[in-house]
Amino acid sequence: MRIGILDWKILLASQSPRRRDLIQRLNLPVEIIQIPETDESFPEDMDPFNVPVYLARQKAMGFKGSLKENEVLLTADTIVLCKNSIINKPQDRWEAIDMLKGLAGNNHTVITGVCLKLMNRETTFYSTTEVYFSQLSEEEIVYYVDKYKPYDKAGAYGIQEWIGYIGVEKIEGSFFNVMGLPLHRLYEELKRLE
Repeated sequence: MRIGILDWKILLASQSPRRRDLIQRLNLPVEIIQIPETDESFPEDMDPFNVPVYLARQKAMGFKGSLKENEVLLTADTIVLCKNSIINKPQDRWEAIDMLKGLAGNNHTVITGVCLKLMNRETTFYSTTEVYFSQLSEEEIVYYVDKYKPYDKAGAYGIQEWIGYIGVEKIEGSFFNVMGLPLHRLYEELKRLE
């Protein structure tokens, strides 16, 4: 049986409310599922552009159920790369403030890795977006961190929040990729699964 794009049922294994919201905008059948907490460490010598795909695959391996013919398990991971250093999620308020001070006045690359796992195969890809931040005052950074508490976000910011409105000068690439899921590329990859 040939499965078309509108026939896929996506099983999204993600804690991210932003990914949950984004995937539902594709108007495809979606079920949010839980998988065990995944170890987010990776080999130190790994190319940074491979890290989010590696972590997305690690998350997919945590799925212990069985997939039906029309189901696709979707896992993803996002990192921020600034001056050749990977910036993940901040551990606390001070680390979030420090991360944003480092991003202010600089550009950085947001890389989202995606793993699509089917009954008998899997495919992976990553998407990149360049984000250019203007200078931010310490007062603006502290205000944002205290009001929005961006501890669950790579790079300690959400582009769709206040700091994105006042601090992001421009982006090159997918806006939704910066939010955690490159929707256009994802839709194209789902069509290729047919």
